[in-house]
Amino acid sequence: MSIFDKTIRSFLDEASSKAPTPGGGSVAGLSAALGASMGSMVANLSIGAKYEAVQERMSEAVAQMQKAIRGFESIVEQDMLAFGQYMAALGLPKSSGEEKAVRSNAMQAAAKRSAEVPMSLMRQCVECMRMLAGITERVNKNVISDLAIALIMLEAAVQSAWITVEMNLPGLKDEALADSFKETGSALVLQSHQLKTDGLQAIRSTLG
Repeated sequence: MSIFDKTIRSFLDEASSKAPTPGGGSVAGLSAALGASMGSMVANLSIGAKYEAVQERMSEAVAQMQKAIRGFESIVEQDMLAFGQYMAALGLPKSSGEEKAVRSNAMQAAAKRSAEVPMSLMRQCVECMRMLAGITERVNKNVISDLAIALIMLEAAVQSAWITVEMNLPGLKDEALADSFKETGSALVLQSHQLKTDGLQAIRSTLG
């Protein structure tokens, strides 16, 4: 069963238990999905005769948010699989030189995957935020506070995913790869923060 098919209560029970999953990566993915859902709602409520001039753009926003929600669900599943891959690598034997080499390669692959998955979440979140920032001035003003929540939740997901990436980087022996992750991740964090800041400023200006 997909984690998104579980009840909120069961997810919280599992997340607060001794079980290692669902963990931070799953919570980040859920935060991202909640943000995208609010973005979709706002765009949906900005479609109709009153918003005819921006209807096409709002429909595009709805489509992107719905696609993102499905993507975030997939990322949550990938994150849990990546954790399983890491634990499996950690448990490999290391008695002989050959076993140590196999284990080391498996650990490197697991560390790389454990950084790639949350990085993918970060990218998708920023894409959603960029779309929502572009429609801020034209949405239904009655739900503009929900647009703010969408931006906040998406940025929280970016920050959460980034700390997960950072945690896995020391395990990478490939310094060039680690540096690439750092450069890309840092840029995405800055972009998400700026998009949220600019978006909230515009929203608060609208609220008066």
